[in-house]
Amino acid sequence: MSALTPAALALVRIMAEAPRGPRRDGVFALWLAVRIAEDLVLTPPQPERAAKRRSAALEQRLSSLTLPSQLRRALGAAVSELREPRADKAPLVLQQLVAPAREALGPEAAEAVAKAARAARAALNS
Repeated sequence: MSALTPAALALVRIMAEAPRGPRRDGVFALWLAVRIAEDLVLTPPQPERAAKRRSAALEQRLSSLTLPSQLRRALGAAVSELREPRADKAPLVLQQLVAPAREALGPEAAEAVAKAARAARAALNS
């Protein structure tokens, strides 16, 4: 298991401060998706089978969470992209979560996801 990135740590902090309910569930779901997308750009890459299992587990976990509707739609699209684990998809998946995160969870969550997208882009370019 990889260490928490600055973006993941920021989401954990936001989750700890959020009251129980859809907002906390939303931050938790976002944190799970960010972790999976960030792990796609690891060096060395994780085995494809493990990445597929994690995206399937994310999809199953999302079904039991109470999420704001715009975030639920965005995470559903992210999961469909993450089913085929390719490193080049990570920055795009993360970038597509920024606006729904801002709408549903606020600017701090959106900035954390944007930070993760920038880091994934930088990891691909290095």
